[in-house]
Amino acid sequence: MVFLAFGAAALLTGLDAALTLLRVPAPVAVTTVPDLPATHGELMTLGFVGTLIALERAVALRRAWGYAAPALLVLGSLAELAPWAAPAGRAAVLTGAVVFVVVYVPLWRRQRDPAVLVQALGAVAAACAAGLLAGGVPTDPVVPWLAAFMLLTIGGERLELARLRIRGNWPEPLLVAVSASLLVACAATLLWPAVGYPILGAAILALAVWLLRYDIARATLRSTGLPRFVAACLLTGYAWLVVASGVYLLVPGAPEGAAYDAALHAVFVGFVMSMIMAHAPVILPAVLRRPLPYSRAMWIPAALLHATLLVRLAVGDARGSSLGWQIGGVGNVVAVLAFLAVALVSGLRRRA
Repeated sequence: MVFLAFGAAALLTGLDAALTLLRVPAPVAVTTVPDLPATHGELMTLGFVGTLIALERAVALRRAWGYAAPALLVLGSLAELAPWAAPAGRAAVLTGAVVFVVVYVPLWRRQRDPAVLVQALGAVAAACAAGLLAGGVPTDPVVPWLAAFMLLTIGGERLELARLRIRGNWPEPLLVAVSASLLVACAATLLWPAVGYPILGAAILALAVWLLRYDIARATLRSTGLPRFVAACLLTGYAWLVVASGVYLLVPGAPEGAAYDAALHAVFVGFVMSMIMAHAPVILPAVLRRPLPYSRAMWIPAALLHATLLVRLAVGDARGSSLGWQIGGVGNVVAVLAFLAVALVSGLRRRA
């Protein structure tokens, strides 16, 4: 609960930073925390999602030292809000990411499984991202590494369930190869952006196609209750990956302006946030040992998330409408907060 409380603090701070970037009123103004907008991406990825993933892996490891990874990730991310503590915060995040990679060593020894290997490659991407940020590299060139962290972690998680549909021996090595190509693409975006970003787009597209082809969500979509909700969130998230890959494939070089915004939020909002909504009723009970029952009200924030993201990309980015961009962005924030509220109410009712 303590780790999740700090993770929630990183999430709320990141959402506040998102509002400041959208140029709309926010609970905490930029004048209060000048570095708030610059830390938005790191707070949402390494500070929030990274903490949740590292916490889940620490629970699976069942060793006390594994909890150093989520602790350092979230505390370091929050420390970066203070200019005087920013260098120490970046160093803490980097240390936490390295510990996170080390966590996968005993997990791999315990179960030499391609799913663990794919997730471990995601942890390596997180460590590379943290190292680049600690070295003073701006956030924009680091985005592919942060995206790879999310994509590979979730891809490895879904592989475990995809085995219910996989026929033959080649789909699993294929996913490992796609995962490795994603890391190669990340390195290429730093060295040769004109070549690296199309490779990145192709790797993301290959991962999306693999997930759409083999994930059990295609079958459970015809179910009811929680399985259907999870399937809908997953498949919609995979569709947003196709959108992001299209931007990287069609826009020459490193995306800028509206193209950058579209690719970034197609991955981190359309895919990652949708995955969090899908997995929360399953992962959080495993971590907290407390039930989080499914509620039909969860469909409302999930639908709002994708509808407002569509407004942001189709009206705001594609048509250059500042109003559409702001409405879509604020709608994304409201959707995430609404899902947190629904999950909290659902959990409290179950305890009562």
